[in-house]
Amino acid sequence: MDKRIIAPIIILFTLGWNVSFPQGYHSGISNAESGFSWPEDKKMGLSLTFDDARLSQADTGIPLFDRYYVKATFYISPASMTERLDIWKKAVGNGHDIGNHSLLHPCTGNFPWARDRALENYTLQTMKEELDSASRFIEEVLGIHPVSFAYPCGQTFVGRGHNAKSYIPVVAELFETGRGWLDEGPNDPAFCDMAQLTGMELDGKSFEQILTLIEAAKSRGQWLILAGHEIGDEGPQTSLVNTIEEILKYASDPGNGIWIDSVSNIASYIKEKRGY
Repeated sequence: MDKRIIAPIIILFTLGWNVSFPQGYHSGISNAESGFSWPEDKKMGLSLTFDDARLSQADTGIPLFDRYYVKATFYISPASMTERLDIWKKAVGNGHDIGNHSLLHPCTGNFPWARDRALENYTLQTMKEELDSASRFIEEVLGIHPVSFAYPCGQTFVGRGHNAKSYIPVVAELFETGRGWLDEGPNDPAFCDMAQLTGMELDGKSFEQILTLIEAAKSRGQWLILAGHEIGDEGPQTSLVNTIEEILKYASDPGNGIWIDSVSNIASYIKEKRGY
C-alpha cells in the first residue's frame, strides 16, 4: 500500500477514530444540543425577518403580524421605505424591529445589477460610512436608532484578492446583531456570534418544510431565524402568505413551546443570559 495512504490511517487509529461529523447536511441542522435556558416554558427562539422594505411587507405582512400580535424584524432599504412611510411608522409604534440593510444594498459585482455598487470595490471605511448613513436616515425618518443589521446578499466581505477583508467587525461595532442569508442551520444561543447570526430561507417554502426546521431547532433548544423578501401568494423571492400564517398560528400556541419574537428582543435576552 502507498505510504501516503498508510500514514493518515495510522493517525486515525492512534486517535481512536475520534472523528465526528456534527452537521447533518440533509437537514441543515446541527446534531448538538444547546443546553440554553429559554424563558418560562419555551424550548426555542423563532424570528421572522424580511429584507429590502418591499411594498408587500408593508401592505400584506405588517397587518398579518399585527393580527397575531407577533413582532417581526424588517431590514429596510431607505429608498423603498418612503413609499409606505405611514405604515412603517405604525410598525415601529406597534413594536416591530426595524433594522439596517445598508444604503445601496452592495453585493458582489458578479451580479450585473450590483456592478455599480460591487463589494469588490468597497473598503472598510466606505462600508462604515454607508451603514452610518443608512442608520441616520432611519433615525431621522422613523425616530429610532437601528440595532439590527442584515448583510445584503448574505455577503460579508469588501475588496478583492490580497486586499479582501471581512466587514463583520464593522457590523459588530455599529450594531447589536448582524444576520446572514441562505445559511445551513439555526443559531446555538449559548455559542452564536451576534455579529454573524445565521438566517435560513423562508421564501418559496411550504409550512411543512418550515415545520421540519422548527421542530429540529426546538429539539436542540436553538434560535431559528427565517429570512424572506416579498410576502404574497406566488412569485420569485416570495414568502408565501399561507406559510407565514400557519407559522404564526403554530408558534402562538403555548403548547408548542416556541418564543416567536423580533431579532432584537431575543438577542437582548440571550446577551443577558450570557452575561454581556
